[in-house]
Amino acid sequence: MATETKTKKTNPKRATSKRKKNLVIVESPSKAKTIEKYLGTGYKVVASIGHIRDLPKSQMGVDTEHNYEPKYINIRGKGDIIKGLKKEAKSAKHVYLASDPDREGESIAWHLSHALDLDVDSDENRVVFNEITKDAVKDAFKHPRKLDMNLVDAQQARRILDRLVGYSISPLLWKKIKKGLSAGRVQSVALGLIIDRENEIQAFQPEEYWELPTTFKKSRKKFHAGFYGLDGKKVARIPDNEMVQKILARLDQKADFNITEVVKSEGKNNPSPAFTTSTLQQAANTQLNFQTRRTMSTAQQLYEGINLGGKNGTVGLITYMRTDSTRISSLAKNDASQFIHDEYGAEYAAKKPLNTKQQEGAQDAHEAVRPTSVFRTPASIKDKLTNDQFKLYQLIWSRFVASQMTPEIIDRVRVTIEQSGVMFRANGATTKFAGYTKAYPAAKAKDNVLPVMEVGDKVQLESLNPEQKFTQPKPRYTEAALVKALEEAGVGRPSTYAATIETVKSRGYVRMDAKKFIPTEIGKMVQAAVREYFPDVADLKFTAQIEHELDNVEVGDENWVKVVDEFYQPFKVELNKAEVDMDKMVVKDKLAGENCEICGAPMLERLGRYGKFYACSRFPDCRNTKTIVKEIGLTCPKCHQGQIIERKTKRGRTFYGCSRYPDCDFVSWDKPTEQTLADGTTPKAEDAKTKSKQKDPKSKTTKKRTSTVKTKK
Repeated sequence: MATETKTKKTNPKRATSKRKKNLVIVESPSKAKTIEKYLGTGYKVVASIGHIRDLPKSQMGVDTEHNYEPKYINIRGKGDIIKGLKKEAKSAKHVYLASDPDREGESIAWHLSHALDLDVDSDENRVVFNEITKDAVKDAFKHPRKLDMNLVDAQQARRILDRLVGYSISPLLWKKIKKGLSAGRVQSVALGLIIDRENEIQAFQPEEYWELPTTFKKSRKKFHAGFYGLDGKKVARIPDNEMVQKILARLDQKADFNITEVVKSEGKNNPSPAFTTSTLQQAANTQLNFQTRRTMSTAQQLYEGINLGGKNGTVGLITYMRTDSTRISSLAKNDASQFIHDEYGAEYAAKKPLNTKQQEGAQDAHEAVRPTSVFRTPASIKDKLTNDQFKLYQLIWSRFVASQMTPEIIDRVRVTIEQSGVMFRANGATTKFAGYTKAYPAAKAKDNVLPVMEVGDKVQLESLNPEQKFTQPKPRYTEAALVKALEEAGVGRPSTYAATIETVKSRGYVRMDAKKFIPTEIGKMVQAAVREYFPDVADLKFTAQIEHELDNVEVGDENWVKVVDEFYQPFKVELNKAEVDMDKMVVKDKLAGENCEICGAPMLERLGRYGKFYACSRFPDCRNTKTIVKEIGLTCPKCHQGQIIERKTKRGRTFYGCSRYPDCDFVSWDKPTEQTLADGTTPKAEDAKTKSKQKDPKSKTTKKRTSTVKTKK
């Protein structure tokens, strides 16, 4: 009797569950969820939560005697994450490293390779994609590559240079000036720009000049003009009132003025290219009032993915936001062209691509910042986004679409008005064709419609009001202006500007006034010390040259050890000299000239992170402190007892109020003078509690403030 062999049936689902999966490691959990959905069941995607290894915080961590060998350690608190990654990697079919597509992302992948004992030299396990969309991610996994050690070396060189500077100068500043201070390569240059601008402002000598704004009338239609010249020649500037009177003496203001020239022309305003990191930071600051850190944080969310619900699920809405390129892929251009044809019409679609010039030193590793799908309009997904996400996405989307559209066409007219050899000019402009401003209204030119005029026509003078003015210094830096200055100088990388600005703020080296940087006393002291003893660190051109050399390391033209050594050897000499020669800058406390109202001890003037303040001399037994008020030498017009002093709102805006607040609630947005108080033309006194609650002037709910309302008596 034959033996019957029984075949054991296997459960296909159970077999699949035992099959090894490919492991993909990214930085953030939200990014991991999106990518795992795109790749399917054969992949498991986990997050490293950023870097897992770094230089130690408690010591330099760089062996300057042996080729600047870094001493990396596992970051505190990452033990469980590393343990979990090792476990997953051990049971995985293959490990892919899909951190961000830049130097820092390459560095994270390199550290992961070492922590997980992967073969750095031969494994083709590095995957990069510029946008987190299904097609882009799947295509990237078809073309894995080896780690790019040039990128790793460039990032490592930057990290080591910053560590050498920071961990060498900072302890010296603690010893010679005050504990808690720091200095850094890009940080010192940024602070230097702010201080240099402040010095220019303080040293500026204003020069008097006059303007003659006029209003003319033709057939009851009024239009504005300005003084242009005399006897057929342009006058660049009216220097004083004496010349004003000579000009006025030549005019018969009741007689007609002649139209002597009408010049008509057509002008074009071309669209700007799609955003780079830097231009995005600048536009978000000026148009949305976003600080640089807020812009980058929101852009990161849009890049990593937003849950749009339905079939779409979580989708990356923009391409990688750390880029210095304005390049656009041909696929994105084709999609944009189709969208513009359908939405606005063929006449709005650019026939030739926008000719953009790359910034010198730009790496062009990624495309410009753009929406991953132009068909995903801001309005269509507004309900899925936070307020910040919507505003920034709308800005990025609009700028990209506009970059693929035709120019705005402007009809311009220039009219010269003359009497007795005195010439005035009026300039008109009207939009003939909106072009790209259809998608990007923020860039639209303002219309100024003039009445129809021809040579030989007569017009009448409606008003002529001479105005005395004075030249103004360059304005203080805003965040947008500082970012632009750093980029133009070739200092740092736009992706690092947010951290640099936050460091300068957090150290108390600057304070913000009306969104502009003002250096503090402690900031000036630190910068003075760095400039005197470490001139290369504070030098704009030298720091830009270092950035250029790091770029050369990235493309394999420079050895990173050589770049670091050429910086460190002369820096070491400066450091040793500074240890000996730098005098201790004692921040001495001065008597304030008044006693503490709590304990009666003398008050002292002290220097803190945000400037000078009064503190009790019995500190820490008595912790009474007072802000130092700035009197302007005028008595309050409301109570006639207190002094007018300068104050600050929580937003940093300057206003003027009575020193007897809250007993007297007089306040003024404009600085009062003896003349304005005598005329009663200062802003009305308002309840101080109400004033402190007023919203930013740009808010839609803010009431307009009038600067010429009479003070209530």
